[in-house]
Amino acid sequence: MRLILLGPPGAGKGTQAKILIEAFGIPQLSTGDILRSAIAAKTPMGLAAKEVMDRGDLVSDAIVNGIVSERLDAEDCKPGFILDGFPRTIAQAEALDMMLIDKGVKLDAVIEIKADADELVRRVNQRAKESGTARPDDNEEVLRKRLNVYKEQTAPLVAYYAEEGLLRTVDGMEPVEQVTAAIKAAIAH
Repeated sequence: MRLILLGPPGAGKGTQAKILIEAFGIPQLSTGDILRSAIAAKTPMGLAAKEVMDRGDLVSDAIVNGIVSERLDAEDCKPGFILDGFPRTIAQAEALDMMLIDKGVKLDAVIEIKADADELVRRVNQRAKESGTARPDDNEEVLRKRLNVYKEQTAPLVAYYAEEGLLRTVDGMEPVEQVTAAIKAAIAH
C-alpha cells in the first residue's frame, strides 16, 4: 500500500497516519519528522530547515526531494509507505512521479483530509495547551501563514491527483474513528 495524505496543517494527517501504520504495517514518511530530526541533530541542512520552518515557510524542493528519495529506498518501504507532508507542490508531485517510476513502484491512492481553517487553529491551540511542549510552529500566527501557503501551493495537488484518478476525499472534521473508517473505505474503493 503506497499512499499520500493531503490536508492542511492540523487536519489530522499525522493521527491518521499512525492508525494506518498499524492497519497496514507500513512506515509513515513524514517530511516534517525527518526535518525535525535533522534540526535536533543540528546538521547544516537541519539548521537551514529550522530557520525556514520557524518562519512558517516551506523547505526547498531540492532538500525535501533528496530526503524523500533516500527514505523510499529503505528496506521498510519495500511493502509500501504513507507519505505525510510530501508532496506539497506540483513540482514535488512531478518529482515524486519520476522517483517512483525510477524505483518501479506506483501510488495506490491520495487521501485528501478536508478541514475548516478556523477549526484547525482551535485544534492547534488545544494541542499546544494539552501537550505543554508545543512545536515552534504551533502558534496561531504561524499556523495561519502555513494555511495560506497550503492554500496557494499545496491545494493545487487536489486537481493534479484527481486528474490522475488517485484522489479520494474524506471529511476531516468528523471524529478520528469516523475519519479512519472513511479513509479505509476510500482505499478499498
